[in-house]
Amino acid sequence: MSAESTPLQQPTEDQGSLTTVLIAFGANLLIAVAKTIAAMITSSASMVAEAAHSWADTGNEVLLLIADRSGRRGRDDGHPLGYGRDSYVWSMFAAFGLFTAGAVVSIMHGFQQLFAAEPGEHFLINYIVLAIAFVLEGTSFVQAFRQARGSADDTGAEHTLEYVLDTSNPTLRAVFFEDAAALIGVVLAATGIAAHQLTGSPVPDALGSIAVGILLGVIAVVLIQRNRNFLLGQQISPELRRTVLRELLAHPDVERITYLHVEFVGPSRVYLVAAVDLTGNEREHDLAVRLRGVERDLEGYAVIEEAVLTLATQDEPALEP
Repeated sequence: MSAESTPLQQPTEDQGSLTTVLIAFGANLLIAVAKTIAAMITSSASMVAEAAHSWADTGNEVLLLIADRSGRRGRDDGHPLGYGRDSYVWSMFAAFGLFTAGAVVSIMHGFQQLFAAEPGEHFLINYIVLAIAFVLEGTSFVQAFRQARGSADDTGAEHTLEYVLDTSNPTLRAVFFEDAAALIGVVLAATGIAAHQLTGSPVPDALGSIAVGILLGVIAVVLIQRNRNFLLGQQISPELRRTVLRELLAHPDVERITYLHVEFVGPSRVYLVAAVDLTGNEREHDLAVRLRGVERDLEGYAVIEEAVLTLATQDEPALEP
């Protein structure tokens, strides 16, 4: 391999998700308590939706902490590719929790309030709680955005949002989108409450609750789909595939490559299969020894959980990076 530092020598994703999740957990817990008290005092449908949203996010952060910890376990006899995909299982549970405890509850309560609306009162309490929530949620989102932006820069991604959608790190993606949804939800709730106060009609407040629920539903579906893709075996991006090809071809024992398959088996962990043509013209035993040596070199990279190489035949076309 080349002596210079390459993207394969360090994880393709930032592994500092634990701090991001802990910050989000602390912020959501405080916000959930405050919103619940405000909802009980004011009987605001939008505030009930926001409280459900924050409690769902708080529970999700616990699941994401489990996901982060579980996915870091190394491989053993029963799991030769490690436990990385367990991160996507727990993140999937978190996404389902956001859908059920957040989206469904908010939409149902909004429709109930449309037909049995209670008069609004103590509007100032709602505004104060939402303002505090916006500051805390904003702090958590800034932390998630900085991590995403830094990781995007490290991997050469042009757009942060695109990186977050494509990253193999499910905890970063979940916190990023949940915090973004929380900020938008605060704005929607405040708008509904303000319209209720100005018009005297509770309908805008109820519609605010429904809007928050729809927002959470969309975010939950996106997170569920992305985790599903990685559980099914998400292949690496074309950019990273070209990097892998270049690094393989830079190995002194590799002359050409005719087949390459690389898929994620966890956050920043991949399984690599390739057919290669080695340099020289040695006996079968010597070629097998050299082939195993190349595999060990590849598995020395942080991102490669396991590498399996076979010998290419002369009639197979070579792949170009």
